[in-house]
Amino acid sequence: MLEAELGKGIGIASIGPAGESGSLIAAVINNKGRAAARSGLGAVMGSKRLKAVVVKGQQKVPVADEDGLKAARQSYMGQLGGAVEAFKRFGTCSGMANLVNMGDAPVKNWGGTALDFPTVAAISDQSVISLQKRKYSCWGCPVACGGLMKAGSEYSYPEGVHKPEYETLASFGSMCLNDNIESIVMLNEICNRYGLDTISAGSIMAFAVESFENGIITTKDTDGIELRWGNHKAIVAMTEKMAKKEGFGAVLADGVKKAAERIGKGAEAFAVHIHGQEVPMHDPKRFAHYTTIYLDSTPGRHTRGSYAFRPVSGLEYPAYDRSSMAGRGEASEMGSDFSHAVNCLGLCTFGVGFMPASAITDFVNLTTGWNFTIEDVLRTGDRVANIRQAFNSREGINISDYKVPGRVSGNPPPQAGPTAGRSAAFDTMSRDYLEARGWDTTTGKPSRDKLLELGLDDVAKSLWG
Repeated sequence: MLEAELGKGIGIASIGPAGESGSLIAAVINNKGRAAARSGLGAVMGSKRLKAVVVKGQQKVPVADEDGLKAARQSYMGQLGGAVEAFKRFGTCSGMANLVNMGDAPVKNWGGTALDFPTVAAISDQSVISLQKRKYSCWGCPVACGGLMKAGSEYSYPEGVHKPEYETLASFGSMCLNDNIESIVMLNEICNRYGLDTISAGSIMAFAVESFENGIITTKDTDGIELRWGNHKAIVAMTEKMAKKEGFGAVLADGVKKAAERIGKGAEAFAVHIHGQEVPMHDPKRFAHYTTIYLDSTPGRHTRGSYAFRPVSGLEYPAYDRSSMAGRGEASEMGSDFSHAVNCLGLCTFGVGFMPASAITDFVNLTTGWNFTIEDVLRTGDRVANIRQAFNSREGINISDYKVPGRVSGNPPPQAGPTAGRSAAFDTMSRDYLEARGWDTTTGKPSRDKLLELGLDDVAKSLWG
């Protein structure tokens, strides 16, 4: 409709019925299949009666050194490393089976292990790509990790729907013991059409299934739908009800915390969330750096600090990977700062991982004419982190209120599977991180001195008077 009114060549970010109805897991969908999904951003737009934002333009963006920028791009394209080849071939679905088998991807609503889901290969790498029609690329990207799918046979979705990403495969797959790949493509399309966060939506389905399996809810509650582990038809049917806020779907549509409160009868035991946010598809018992990331200013998110930097000759910037971040508050702080700066720059979080760190400063300086160092980039991220945390502190949000479910932290540790006997030291890691930040280790409140050090005098005055 918007294209008919405004013509071709437009970019659209829009909400669907989920955002219009105020669902707390509603997303903003970009170009039909990419989502700004977490924290209910779609509900914010819906509350303002804002359906879509449309952008159209052909003006040239001025840059300081256009020839230098082209040369740098060509040079760095020749240096792409890391997992780029796997991403070119498969995208994020490349690691689904491996991540389940190593204990990173959660299974059975965080209550199971890889041993409970031996058929994971049916929803990983080649099994996904076999249903793909063609690759999909963000503008100008040489990797093209996305995909558009063939029309469904078992499920009636049309050709051209978006390929499900890893988080979607895990939330609707391993979390629900669902190995039917077409159903996950369908679920992904439902979420894209109605505007839902697939991480939260899949987690809610896993919560509902476990509640049903334990007799807390029955078919009398679920509109006759038999919610069982692996029952992909039931999961699809209930997800559509949730998207429309119909029947029992309305009970689920605001996330597991709200759903458990509405259901009662002990359902809280199966509601896996951190301060109301469903937990992403990465287990801190396997990779310890998620302990600090999951307690970020926006809790239960997986894209803060999870960067593996490649060493660059002549650049005084410490290279580190996920394993070396464990137990180091300073390293977690640095990773978080870098990720904030990457977001400010509008860069792809995967693309950054394929390039050496020098690419960031080169691209910034050639574009703007500045003389940014990596320390300047990190300082920018540090300012962002402090402003975000200061906002929470001003609003009375205390980091000590972020409770981590035992299933996530490993309390008690799993008895079997790839993370058997392991737990995540959330308390220790969080304290180390907060100390490194210069924030109060109990509340998370940034200190006046830290804010002044970063030139955030107005923030310091607002927070401290």
